[in-house]
Amino acid sequence: MNRNIIAILRGIKPEEVLDTVHVIVKSGITQVEVPLNSPSAFESIEMLRDEFEGSIQFGAGTVTDIKQVEVLAKIGVDFVVSPNFDSAVVRATKEAGILSFPGVITPTECFSALNCGADGLKFFPASLIGTDNLIALRAVLPTDVPLYMVGGVGPKNFSAWIKAGATGFGIGSGLYKAGDSPEVVAKKAESIVLSYDEAQI
Repeated sequence: MNRNIIAILRGIKPEEVLDTVHVIVKSGITQVEVPLNSPSAFESIEMLRDEFEGSIQFGAGTVTDIKQVEVLAKIGVDFVVSPNFDSAVVRATKEAGILSFPGVITPTECFSALNCGADGLKFFPASLIGTDNLIALRAVLPTDVPLYMVGGVGPKNFSAWIKAGATGFGIGSGLYKAGDSPEVVAKKAESIVLSYDEAQI
């Protein structure tokens, strides 16, 4: 089953990343993001490429300038996620052949990002938007655009967001907090996958 869940590993260290991602993948989550404000983030992303390339989608989050995109293109990431919409970052990402998911809230940001070539939209923080606003936005956005909710989303509200039109979710602290052991992450991941699957029914 292809689950539209991105595991956000903010704060992960290179020496932790492989063991952590192995348990996440085993749970059934196959999209992993390392935010660039994590320790030695590029090193962790390179390790994911070497270990998992071809079997999962891996990428970088908190990407805010084109120099970062250039480094990520050399590494060979699958996707780039930003907390904001920056037209230069989106264009550079697309020119590098990488999927682009900028952070948006307003209709203006949504359409501006799509006009720059964004592949999907990251609503952040989703808790600030709410499901009613998403319903209104979904009514005017192209129906084939993936909409990912990040921030304040999780097992308790998957179903409500999906009914409102969400395509998928980025899960950060609900899945991994800096220093969490693989055993702790495995339990969280299993709970998230179970709730996600139930919300699809």
